Amino acid sequence: MKFNTKTIHGGQQHEEATGSVMPPIFQTSTYAQSSPGVNKGYEYSRAANPTRTALEKAFASLENGTHGFAFSSGLAAIDCVLRTLNSGDEVIAGDDIYGGTYRMFTNMFEKYGLKFRYVDMNEVGNVIKAISDKTKLIWLETPTNPLMKIADIEEITKAVKAKNTDILVAVDNTFATPYLQRPLDLGVDIVMHSATKYLGGHSDLVMGALMVKDAQLAEELHFIQFAAGAIAGPMDSFLALRGIKTLHLRMQRHCENGKAVAEYLEEHPKVERVFYPGLKNHPNYEVAKKQMNDFGGMVSFRLKDQSKQAALTFLENTKIFTLAESLGGVESLVSHPVTMTHASIPEAERLKIGITDSLIRLSVGVEDIDDLLADLEQALSK
Repeated sequence: MKFNTKTIHGGQQHEEATGSVMPPIFQTSTYAQSSPGVNKGYEYSRAANPTRTALEKAFASLENGTHGFAFSSGLAAIDCVLRTLNSGDEVIAGDDIYGGTYRMFTNMFEKYGLKFRYVDMNEVGNVIKAISDKTKLIWLETPTNPLMKIADIEEITKAVKAKNTDILVAVDNTFATPYLQRPLDLGVDIVMHSATKYLGGHSDLVMGALMVKDAQLAEELHFIQFAAGAIAGPMDSFLALRGIKTLHLRMQRHCENGKAVAEYLEEHPKVERVFYPGLKNHPNYEVAKKQMNDFGGMVSFRLKDQSKQAALTFLENTKIFTLAESLGGVESLVSHPVTMTHASIPEAERLKIGITDSLIRLSVGVEDIDDLLADLEQALSK
């Protein structure tokens, strides 16, 4: 199947008992057994639930994987990956990652003995230089949140595997979605999504996803998910599966609108810099063009007025862009990384990579582009 067809049919089959086109919401915790240990494939919904199974098969199909896992949140999915490691192991991560990921790394897993190194993944050499004999995981986020930096997934993975085949490479593919790039096809071991965002697409659920190709790794991740219990519920699984079926349609409009917004902001006299991989002046434009089918709907920009008040004035005056956490829904959202998504990162670390008071992040929705541009214009004129 081609991708647009996969979003609707990938990994799916009609429900056997009734022929239902959409999988039912199996709102149950347990399942009848004919004899101890003899069942119809389901025992207890922490281990598996038919609605979640349907979603997980769709997850795997979207990323060209063999196994998919649905978690109660994106951070729960990341937590599962980190639990494959042992005290003393090292993780190399990008220097511009989601604030919640950074918080989990530093405030939780460091005290359990994991070590984290943060490097600029714009350059493959930075990753390779950071590898030691204790390195067990490379954590990529591309495009990054919120500075839209691009890491060359294939080149980094090749270089890491050439140095040590036992090091796992994982990619947070939330911003791009499998519509734009499929990291498993580029050699990585694990793909992660905050399915809360584009996969769900309607700002009505919280969920995480992991997709893999290796059966042994899949078995380990499933055991951790089962033992720790951070599973997605059947209702959220139903909603996410419904959302996936329009992913290709939504992403097409997100990309169109995102590019138009980026080009508009690039010419605006009050804007100092725009961060969008689809602009030719982006330092990694060629890499983005190589590994992505398009450039997505996430746009960040920095105002020429560097004060926090200038940013707040803009944020408080948008009408169609809603000031809110999160991203990837059909509606356009605007956020202030310093006080919202990245508030948990120390100020010195934020400033070092360019997350300043005047940085604003847009999740460009699927509304009419003329209305979105008009909203930006009136908010910037305040």
